[in-house]
Amino acid sequence: MKNLHIDELAGSVAKILPSSAVDGPGNRSVVFLQGCDFDCKYCHNPETRKPCIACGFCVSHCPAGALKLSDGQVLWDRSRCTDCGTCISRCPHSSSPKVQQLSVSEVLDSLKRYIPFIRGLTVSGGECGLQAAFLTGLVCSAQERYQLGTLIDTNGSTDYSLFPELVESAEGFMLDVKAWDGTEHKELTGAPNGMVLRNLDYLAREGKLFEVRTVVVPGFFDAVQTVREVSRVLVSCRSQARYKIIAFRPQGVRPQFRSLPQPERAFLEQLANLARSEGVREVVVV
Repeated sequence: MKNLHIDELAGSVAKILPSSAVDGPGNRSVVFLQGCDFDCKYCHNPETRKPCIACGFCVSHCPAGALKLSDGQVLWDRSRCTDCGTCISRCPHSSSPKVQQLSVSEVLDSLKRYIPFIRGLTVSGGECGLQAAFLTGLVCSAQERYQLGTLIDTNGSTDYSLFPELVESAEGFMLDVKAWDGTEHKELTGAPNGMVLRNLDYLAREGKLFEVRTVVVPGFFDAVQTVREVSRVLVSCRSQARYKIIAFRPQGVRPQFRSLPQPERAFLEQLANLARSEGVREVVVV
């Protein structure tokens, strides 16, 4: 990246949150990139998966008149937008008309006023690893310009061993391990998990794994096996990463999947105790 104009690298950005207390430790700004190669049944940001196809359905439903269809594109007027979410909830394709092509410099400039008040930056999605060059540029530039550390929130489908500068420069990675068994993972996400498990081992051994997360949906995968095997990898790699065990919740999920079963608190605590018994030092249930 040293010989490239990293500030000029452009990425497909779904949205930017100046402040968040739930996307890593402390108060952080969050950049959500557009596009994902998984189709998780319980996805809580489904509008970040697919590109807008400019069908125009959202235009007439925007109460603020912030959208218009022009030359086969839906144009978004940010100055008129009230962030009511109508365009996203109405979209029949689970997308968003508000995706922007932004450079690294434009992203960081939009956050400049918040820098004194945040602990760091988190890049999420969608799946941010699909835009590895832009992601690397953003991470490096945030560090160089503002001494701002960046956490990478990822599904693990990208081979991060191919991007050593990204791994070295990132503050850490927050990795989703959705299911240990490959067949169950494909049923749940529509994608294989071989690379996810390789990243689990690689990032843990590199000391770059900040957190592992597993969302528990009863009946869809063997949560006991997943927690046990993930815990064993963390311990064998001497990783200090925390393991976050998350209850499925229907908020934000696509309508056809909102009736998925929610786990009992007692079962989540059982999984947490299993992780602790395998030697994981920090386990969080949410």
